[in-house]
Parts: sequence; structure tokens; C-alpha cells
Amino acid sequence: MESADIAAEPAGDPRGILHARAAADAFARHHPSPELVPFVDYLWSVEWDRTGRPPHVQKILPNPAVHLSFEPDRSRVTGLSRRRTAFRYELTGAGRVVGVRFRAGGARPWLAGPVSVFTDREAPVAELVGAPFDAAAVQSAVRAAPDAATAAALVDAALVPHRPAPDPTVDRVAALVAAVQAEPGIRRAADLADRADLGVRSLQRLCAEWVGVGPTWVVRCARLHEAAARAAGGLVDRAGLAAELGYADQAHLVRDFTRVVGEPPARYAHAVAFS
Repeated sequence: MESADIAAEPAGDPRGILHARAAADAFARHHPSPELVPFVDYLWSVEWDRTGRPPHVQKILPNPAVHLSFEPDRSRVTGLSRRRTAFRYELTGAGRVVGVRFRAGGARPWLAGPVSVFTDREAPVAELVGAPFDAAAVQSAVRAAPDAATAAALVDAALVPHRPAPDPTVDRVAALVAAVQAEPGIRRAADLADRADLGVRSLQRLCAEWVGVGPTWVVRCARLHEAAARAAGGLVDRAGLAAELGYADQAHLVRDFTRVVGEPPARYAHAVAFS
């Protein structure tokens, strides 16, 4: 695949990137090849050069996706974190990372068992993409590529020969997660079970195997993303937002937001506005 094939940035929800405007690094999304579309939302890349400047700590909210990343000093699979705290990555010196964000459920066909094997942990690439995939060679190619689009194309091309057969369950699971993210009215696991025309226990089993966490976590994650997006846009009515997102009260929203983001909504909104 030529790099131009995936150079144009696909549509994506940037809400999980905290203090995005404060980062001087270049973040981009890249379209997957048709062969990977059944499994992958997009490839992503980050390039930075902070030579002579202090490190920048980039924080990213938890999300219901498995990520495969090739970084300057390592390659890894990152599963979903139920700790519900923002993921922190320190950018220092100069470097590039290329990652693959799997669709909700999209990692399951690559595995012999449930996606929950990656929950709350990082794992070697070999646990997701088995031999003869050479993660070290791909990591080296990412580092040596002339630009991020070319690096992303190299990662894509390396994964294609190892892809499993598509599974229609991925589309079903991805649609359910997308519904939670798009509709604040889905506030509980029971709401999502109704949408899926499943019992709550059946939905829990489906999510555990294909997403890696239960539906309650998926709902809570989505509403924190929505709260962060509102705050970044200038959050005013916290009580109204708490009610809209299904929190018991404003204080519950503020506590949840502060635990994950690291600062309360008002302070985060002020920091984003002046970044």
C-alpha cells in the first residue's frame, strides 16, 4: 500500500485527548486498508520534537478499545483499563509512535479467547499477532520511515497477512458501543440491554468476551468522555449535565470527573480555554 492511500485523516472522536491544544506534537489518524476495516477503527500517529524543551505529559481518557502501538523504545498491546484514570504518556526528546485502534470487539477474532485477557494490562504484541509477525522489525521501520503516513502504511501492510476471518459479531458489538457514545439517554446497562434485545446477563457475557469489560463500564466511560467534551467547550451547567448523563447529582459528576481527569470540570474548562 502506498502511504498516500491512508494519508488523509479519517473522521474520529477527539474527545478522549485531554488538553489537546496544549500539546505541540502532531497527532493524526490514518485510514486502515480494506483488509483491516472489519477489525480496525483507524491507525494513529504522534510525532514530536521537544528538544531543548521540558517533557509534555499527554493524558488520554480510557476508551473501550484495544490498542497496538509501536513506540521508540517498545511495542505493546494495551487493553482497557477499569481503573478509570487517564492514561499518561510522557513526550520527551524527539520521536514517533504509530498505533492501531481496534474497533470495539475488533480484537476478538485475532484471539483464541476473550478480549478480557488484555483488561487492566499491557501485553507483548505476540499475544495478539502471533509468529511469524516480527514486532521488532515493524518498530524499527516505524522509526526509520520518512513521515508518519508512510510509517502507518508500513504497520498496516505488516498486519494484513495475519488478519483473521471477519466475524459479523464485531459489527454488532461496535454498533452497541457507538450507540452508548452517541446517546446520553443510555445511562445504565439495562438501557443498553434493551437496545440490544438481550437480557442484562447475556449482554454482560457479550461485552466481557468481545469488549473486555462489562456494559456498565462502557456506559460510565462514554459519559465521562461527554463531560470532558462539554468542559472543553466551556461547561456552565454542571447540574444539568449531571442529570442528562444519569449521575445522581452534580457532586457525583464532579467526583467522577476529578478522579479520572485529575482536576474538576470547572478547572479543566478554564485550563483548556487558556491553553
